[in-house]
Amino acid sequence: MTDPSELVLAGSFAAALGIFVISTIARIFLAKTREAGALLDSKILDEIPWDQTTSDLPLASAVPGVGGVPVWFYRPADLAGGGCVFMVFAGLYLASLGADEGPAVLDWRILLVNIGLQFFIAGVVMVFAMSRMDLSRWLGLRWPSWRWVYLIAPGAVVFMWSLFAGLEMVGYLRWMDSLGVETVQDTVKLLQESWDPLVLGLMAIAAVIAAPVCEEIVFRGYFYPVLKRFAGAWPAAICSSLVFAAAHGNLSALLPLFLFGCLLVFIYEKTGSIWAPMAVHFCFNSATVLVQFFARFYDFPLPPAP
Repeated sequence: MTDPSELVLAGSFAAALGIFVISTIARIFLAKTREAGALLDSKILDEIPWDQTTSDLPLASAVPGVGGVPVWFYRPADLAGGGCVFMVFAGLYLASLGADEGPAVLDWRILLVNIGLQFFIAGVVMVFAMSRMDLSRWLGLRWPSWRWVYLIAPGAVVFMWSLFAGLEMVGYLRWMDSLGVETVQDTVKLLQESWDPLVLGLMAIAAVIAAPVCEEIVFRGYFYPVLKRFAGAWPAAICSSLVFAAAHGNLSALLPLFLFGCLLVFIYEKTGSIWAPMAVHFCFNSATVLVQFFARFYDFPLPPAP
């Protein structure tokens, strides 16, 4: 059977875009049917910055206090910013379709470029957002209940591993294999097969440092709130998680990473601080790297991981 990875992953990007557009149009239509006074009571007006007019608030998600992740300071210009994030990751995936496949192409130079690219994208996003909002307020860095992260992070990792075990039990990976889909991501395969210490070190840095920091700033810190500002929380969670999963370029990992992305959005909303999903992402990737190293150097067999 022909591997459907390219079609499904490209369709995932298109589906995310379609969901966002439809949800935004629906919310604008519903907003126009409401009475203007229903959105702008005296309390809300007191919380709106002095330089923001009521015309900047066409949707309920623009109102302060809706959800744990604030979105009131995002403006129409952020649609362009969110669109750039979407185009970058969709473009990188489409560009990868013409490249050679397999972990052999992931040498230390490409890994170094990938790490640098992640920090560059996160840096651009931060500069764009910080031009209008203080960093600590934007990402909720002053989280008073930060100690909860010691419970949230390992709990989330256990939850995701249980979910992966459940997918394995119902035959998810066997189904992927029957479709001719590669069931192990190239990055994981590289950890399993490479003997180059520089490559392994850069892989560890990319997984444990670059991905948790940069992907959380880009996907949960900026991309999700922008989508939420215009389309609402649920469509934003689905769209941002779908793009996050598809950007990893592996069909067998699409569903697990989509669910992981949804979990990270949920944690971000509940805590209001980027520290929480960042810690979960760090623990999840660190545990994956450690397990792969342990299995490899101690000859411990592992089932294929998504």
